[in-house]
Amino acid sequence: MQLFHRSHRLSASFEETNLVSVAGLVPAMALAVRTGLSDLADEWLTLPSYFGANAGLKVTALVAGMLAGADSIDDMALLRHGGMKKLFAGTYAPSTLGSFLRAFTFGHVRQLDAVAARWLVGVAAVTPITAGIDEYALVDIDDTIKEVHGYQKQGSGYGYSGVRGLNALIGVVSTATAAPIIVGSRLRKGATGSPRGAGKFVGDVLATVGRLRSKTASGLVLLRADSAFYGHAVVAAAHRAGAKVSITARMDPAVKRTIATITENAWTTIQYTDAIRDETTGQWISSAEVAEVAFTAFSSRKKAERIEGRLVVRRIPELNGFEGDGQPTLFDTHRFHAFFTTSELDTVTADKTHRQHAIIEQINADLKDSALAHLPSGVFTANAAWLVLATIAFNLSRAIGTLAGTELGKARSGTIRRKLINIPARISTSARKIVLHLPEHWPWETGWKALFAGACGPPRTVTI
Repeated sequence: MQLFHRSHRLSASFEETNLVSVAGLVPAMALAVRTGLSDLADEWLTLPSYFGANAGLKVTALVAGMLAGADSIDDMALLRHGGMKKLFAGTYAPSTLGSFLRAFTFGHVRQLDAVAARWLVGVAAVTPITAGIDEYALVDIDDTIKEVHGYQKQGSGYGYSGVRGLNALIGVVSTATAAPIIVGSRLRKGATGSPRGAGKFVGDVLATVGRLRSKTASGLVLLRADSAFYGHAVVAAAHRAGAKVSITARMDPAVKRTIATITENAWTTIQYTDAIRDETTGQWISSAEVAEVAFTAFSSRKKAERIEGRLVVRRIPELNGFEGDGQPTLFDTHRFHAFFTTSELDTVTADKTHRQHAIIEQINADLKDSALAHLPSGVFTANAAWLVLATIAFNLSRAIGTLAGTELGKARSGTIRRKLINIPARISTSARKIVLHLPEHWPWETGWKALFAGACGPPRTVTI
């Protein structure tokens, strides 16, 4: 592409008062208001002083900025360009929103958690973001380190990743038909160990999942996690909430002894990396195999605290040679990966389901590519509130994607932003009616119209 060959002179000026660059915020924030985000923030947030006033407007303003691509407090200035004030109320200055975030204490962050959980129930009632959750719900938890720079970030430190940062604990839920949404988050100090506070977090996450399910739901709820969360607190919290678990087990002596009891004829070949299916027998030709054995977790604790289940073990050949060995081993050696589960899934299905826990890494990457690209404040509680708001923005982008059609129902936040949010529009008014004039031949016009009709119907002014 190049400039038109007849254009010998160009000029530019920032003077148009009827243009906006993020017309997709109109249906997006209409959906947020319709599902009660602003009202819930006004009801639950009790921040004192001047900066705590109009909490609902400020929360929705921050979420709107994140939807449009803001990843720092200064970026919230994009809410104040062109004709934004003709479409929205509450287009606060970045300095005001920054002061609002810095007014948060730990208790206020927990209040914002309550807002996020209750709002999610409202969104799920009008959009299919949790379709099928009554029949089958997969809950994943994981933590990730968000790198920060400088010594003025409260709580920053060196964790398991070896980089200086803050630790974000995330919980998501997905179903057989719906993409993952975030049902819980916690910001922790950078040097915090993964399992710290995980038991309480699991209880809160599963309580939110319970609100998303109907009272008559009886389908499986399965909590998946890696070995960092293999502990009594997490498994017991899931057990109390009525959920099953599928958690990678650490190779401690008890697990090793249990694996050693598996007989050679108990192993079943599975589909794995580089596997092919035999056309004659229909069996998989693969180097990976699985087996299971009964297992009692936490047997060192008192009898009432032990949890019965089974150990599902996957083994693959050990391909890494030992230094100094001049000849191959007499017997094949294997690498073992075991996880503890209390579900009733068969061995092969349980293994395949457990491996899909890696889906949460996509959510971590999505957040870091969007609002969580930075933790913008030096105040820890302000960053904790920022994380919760980022999860609200993520879930809202998922909701508007589902309204726009099946093509965008599982799209990343960046894709939603590019196709549905960051659309330029010219504003005109006639007989007290606001009209948005959008670009002709917009490639995703059909999806945007479906979103607009589903979120707000006829054009109207919405509050952010």
